[in-house]
Amino acid sequence: MFHKEGHKIIFITLVIVVGSFFLIDAFIAVEWLRKSLMLLVLGFFVLILQFFRNPKRSTNPDEKQAVSPVDGKVVVIEEVQENEFFKDKRIQVSVFMSPVNVHVTRFPISGNVTYSKYHPGKYLVAWHPKASEENERTTVVVENKHFGKILYRQIAGALAKRIVNYAKVDMQAKQGGDSGFIKFGSRVDLFLPLDAKIKVELNQKVRGGESIIAEIK
Repeated sequence: MFHKEGHKIIFITLVIVVGSFFLIDAFIAVEWLRKSLMLLVLGFFVLILQFFRNPKRSTNPDEKQAVSPVDGKVVVIEEVQENEFFKDKRIQVSVFMSPVNVHVTRFPISGNVTYSKYHPGKYLVAWHPKASEENERTTVVVENKHFGKILYRQIAGALAKRIVNYAKVDMQAKQGGDSGFIKFGSRVDLFLPLDAKIKVELNQKVRGGESIIAEIK
């Protein structure tokens, strides 16, 4: 199953791959070179399919838990000053996605979307300390009665050139539901209340919609 954001790119890539096969077969006479080029082109197509895959995830809805919004590796767990929306101290948990990770963004909690904003910006590498404030990004805040407000931020990286955000103000978010997509590698920052109990560790691999990032008493 592939994400709808990839349908057009997958089709275009397939056309290019088929065309390349015909050209390689017609103009490359050396057998080992012809086969090598075909395998290279086929490998590129497999990478595109890998990137846009959208596997089903089993989210167990729980208003006292926040799940990971994306697949990847936890690279930041720290108390920070969040200046865009809260303007106070929060616990930041950041998940870095490599190009081979699933890049679907999912709602970390169920609730009402109270804020959603797009920011144009730079394309620093996703793990850069200033990427959260200077890169192209979207900021979304979801609120429920247990967690209060949780903010998550999709951040473009050096390769990511398009962020897709489906969250709209006043829509009802469903925990683990599809909330967007980031094309070609990036990260997502999650800003949680200070009294949230963090359930992950640095360098831990997480799965979007399934891995529990934090819980509230």
